[in-house]
Amino acid sequence: MMRSLFSGVSGMQNHQTRMDVIGNNIANVNTTGFKRGRVNFQDLISQQLSGASRPNEEVGGVNPKEVGLGVMVASIDTVHTQGALQSTGINTDIAVQGNGFFVLKSGEKSFYTRAGAFGVDKDGTMVNPANGMRVQGWMAQEVDGTRLINTSAQTEDLIIPIGQKIDARATTSVNYACNLDKRLPELPENANRAQVLESTWTTEFKVYDTFGETHELNLSFSRVPGTQNQWLATVNVDPENAEATATRTGVGTIEGTGNTFTVTFDNYGHLASVTDTAGNASAAAGQVLVQVSYNVPGATAGEDGAPVRHTFDINLGEIGTSRNTITQFAERSTTKAYEQDGYAMGYLENFKIDQSGIITGVYSNGVSNEIGQLAMAGFANQGGLEKAGENTYIQSNNSGIANITTSGVMGKGKLIAGTLEMSNVDLTDQFTDMIITQRGFQAGAKTIQTSDTMLETVLNLKR
Repeated sequence: MMRSLFSGVSGMQNHQTRMDVIGNNIANVNTTGFKRGRVNFQDLISQQLSGASRPNEEVGGVNPKEVGLGVMVASIDTVHTQGALQSTGINTDIAVQGNGFFVLKSGEKSFYTRAGAFGVDKDGTMVNPANGMRVQGWMAQEVDGTRLINTSAQTEDLIIPIGQKIDARATTSVNYACNLDKRLPELPENANRAQVLESTWTTEFKVYDTFGETHELNLSFSRVPGTQNQWLATVNVDPENAEATATRTGVGTIEGTGNTFTVTFDNYGHLASVTDTAGNASAAAGQVLVQVSYNVPGATAGEDGAPVRHTFDINLGEIGTSRNTITQFAERSTTKAYEQDGYAMGYLENFKIDQSGIITGVYSNGVSNEIGQLAMAGFANQGGLEKAGENTYIQSNNSGIANITTSGVMGKGKLIAGTLEMSNVDLTDQFTDMIITQRGFQAGAKTIQTSDTMLETVLNLKR
C-alpha cells in the first residue's frame, strides 16, 4: 500500500519538472534563437515479488511478478530544430539557415549561440550588444596587393572600422576591349575635322596617379592609309595638357619613344599583332600588353631633376581570339569592356555580409574590400551542449570539441544577413503538452488520495 503512495509522489514530482520545462518554453516563445526543451520519462526500478521459472515436463514456465516503484525523468533534451526567419533589415542581424553556431568570446572563454542580433561598439568591434561578448571570425589581410582571409588561422575579434581611410591606389592595369568597324573609310590626305571624326574611334575614361588624382586617358584608333587590316592607335593622358604629361607607349614592358602603336588584324577579324613606334612587336600568342607612361603633375622631381613618371598597362586581350579583346568586324565600332584598378582615397561608409559570412566594406570612393569573415562552430552532438544563459551555450563533456570553420563547410548552414532566427517553440504543441502534463499530475495526486482512503479503511478495522 505504501508503494502506491510513493509512486504517486514520484508522478507528481516529475510532472512538475515537465511543467517547469513547458513553462520555460512558453516564456521564451519570442526569444531570438531559442531552442525548446523536451522531457522524457522512464520507470523506476521494480520490486520483484517472485522470480521467473522455466518450464519442465509437468508444467509450463511462470513469468516474474514485479511491482513498479514510480517514475523518473530520463532526460531533458534541447531540440535543435530550425526556427522561422524574421526579416529585420538591419545588416548586423544574421540568422543561420541550417546547422551551426556563432562563436562569441568573453575574455578567453568561448560561447556559442544561434541568436545573431549583433552590433558594433565604439571601437568598431562586432559584439552581442546585450552582454558585450565579441563575435569571432577572421580579419582580411593584404598580401602583395591582394586581400586574403586565412580561415585556417585562430579566430579573432571582428572589427568593422566605420570611417577608416583607404589610401589612394594608382592605376596599374586597364582592361580594354572594343570592335573597330572594318567599313570605316581611310583618312585622306589633308583630311578635315569631320573626316577625322568619321574615320576614328575614340574612347575616354579616367585613370589615377599615385596621389589618387584623376587623369583622362584618351585612346583613339584610325585606319592606316594604304592597308586593309591595320589601325593606328594614339594614346594621350590629359590630352589638353599633352606636353606636360608627355605620354609614351611601348609594347610589353618596354617604354616606347612615341605615343602611338599599330594594331594588325588577321582575315578573321581577330587581333594578330601590336607594334609600337620603336618597332617592338607583341609575341605571336598570349596577352597583349601596351605600356603607357606619363609625367605625374605635382610630384617632387628626382635628384637628376627628371619628372616623376607613372606607368600602367593597357591589356588589349589575347591574340587570335575575339573574347575580351580588340576585334575588327563589319559592325559599328563599340567599346565592349573596360575596367581599371585605380581609385582615389576614400572612407569606409557601410558594409554588407553575404551567405558565406564574408564582411565586405563599401568605401566612399566606390571601392569594395573584404574586411573579414564570420566563424561558425559545429559539434558532433549539439544536444550535449550546456545552456549558459543569455542565449548562449558552452561545450560539455558530451558535446564534442567545437569544429570551427566557415559557413557551408562540414554540414554547417548558410548565413542570411538582415534576418533573425525566431524561437522554435510551437505554442500549439506546448499547450497540448501542458494538458497532458496536468492530467498526469492530477492522476498522481488521485493515486495518493485513493491510497490514503484505503489506509484509513485498514486503520478503522481495529474499531
